[in-house]
Amino acid sequence: MNILILYLLLLLATIKFKELDDDALAHKIKESDHKAFKEFFDRYHAYLLNFLLKRGTPEETAQDLVQQAFVLIWEKRAEIDPDKSIRSYLFRIAYTRMLNVFRDENKFDKSTPIEASVEPEEVEIAGEQKSVTIKNAIESAIQQMPTKRQEVFRLCYIQEFTYKEAAQVLDISVKTVENHIGLALKDLRAQLKDLKERI
Repeated sequence: MNILILYLLLLLATIKFKELDDDALAHKIKESDHKAFKEFFDRYHAYLLNFLLKRGTPEETAQDLVQQAFVLIWEKRAEIDPDKSIRSYLFRIAYTRMLNVFRDENKFDKSTPIEASVEPEEVEIAGEQKSVTIKNAIESAIQQMPTKRQEVFRLCYIQEFTYKEAAQVLDISVKTVENHIGLALKDLRAQLKDLKERI
């Protein structure tokens, strides 16, 4: 099996993501169901916070943006379209506000990838050094991608977004997401070409 695919499967297996029906939650939240909203909050709070932190948002600011995004979802619950992804709606709110923060503080420099200064997460799979080596090589390869390609790849492969959800969050077409994923996988294959021989 391709070493990249094997690693991604192992990584996704370590993510404790509860598979529940977001559509049903969206319907209930639209009807002002507090329990459904709490479940939605519990499910996505950590993921959304990590999403912002990985893009260089200071932790305190990221916490504020997460709270604002959830508050806006609740305040505008009557406008929720249950036929659209409520998860991508939430992430889009936070992403847009993050960009506004960078713009307002003059910290958003398009010439420098936002994630360039973010330290890779430590991933330990059965404590094996080999897995850490693979992880570091892949993270390094991802960080060398253009910023938008990184974001698409992380949303689809790490956050488990569908192409349609990623397109909604980043305000691009599904076709553009597909193109970025194709190029990202090509980049990874090129960067990791000799990894298989070294491990």
